[in-house]
Amino acid sequence: MTQPILEAKGLSRSFGHVRALTKCDFDIYPGEVVALIGDNGAGKSTLVKALTGNLALDEGEMYFQGERVHISSPQQASALGMEVVYQDLALAPHLNPVQNMFLGREKPRKGILGKLGFMDEKSMKESAVRGFAELGGTVRAMDAPIGSMSGGQRQQVAIARAISWADKVVILDEPTAALGVVQTRNVLDSIKRVKAKGIAVILISHSMPHVLEVADRVQVLRLGTRVVTLKASGTTVEQLVGAMTGALDKNGAAA
Repeated sequence: MTQPILEAKGLSRSFGHVRALTKCDFDIYPGEVVALIGDNGAGKSTLVKALTGNLALDEGEMYFQGERVHISSPQQASALGMEVVYQDLALAPHLNPVQNMFLGREKPRKGILGKLGFMDEKSMKESAVRGFAELGGTVRAMDAPIGSMSGGQRQQVAIARAISWADKVVILDEPTAALGVVQTRNVLDSIKRVKAKGIAVILISHSMPHVLEVADRVQVLRLGTRVVTLKASGTTVEQLVGAMTGALDKNGAAA
């Protein structure tokens, strides 16, 4: 197997007297889906924020494609080819799906019009439609503000945006939480398509069946530390729950 596309060693972060991360390790390879699971408060969101430059660390090292990096901002993570979809989606409610897709990445018109600040709305809309189609999305109103849409449609926009812009790592934080059965299937199928492109996918989910369906490996956090790494193939829901609660050791056996 090649070297990890993204690797973290010994990450620690405290908030006052609370230790959110304690010597936490993480690794993921190109074209791999790694599920990150753990009970509430295990440190999953804190780890993702640290990996993507949204949170400063007290200590630890990170490596991207084998080289040590210091990711200090989300913009730096994006420049490396990493995109994240948080549970709050980070969408602008007054903008439509196309504008949200290209927020901060707008395409100017060619020639003098572009210099005057006019955007190539036709090109952006065509790209957005392709992105939603690849996701199997059902976003029907391209000109309506995001704030007027259902939670499921907003989720699809956020996921399509991340998948369209990332070329190395996509991080999905509970991507199916607000979706129905059909939309959930579309997201899971999209994760498989992204993996097939050689892009690494970090999946945070409380749905153990979804984890076992799409993940190659499962890394379990407990009390801010990675305690178990398991191959998804051959692992059961009961084993995952046992690893999360401490009932199983790092080898998946009863503790």
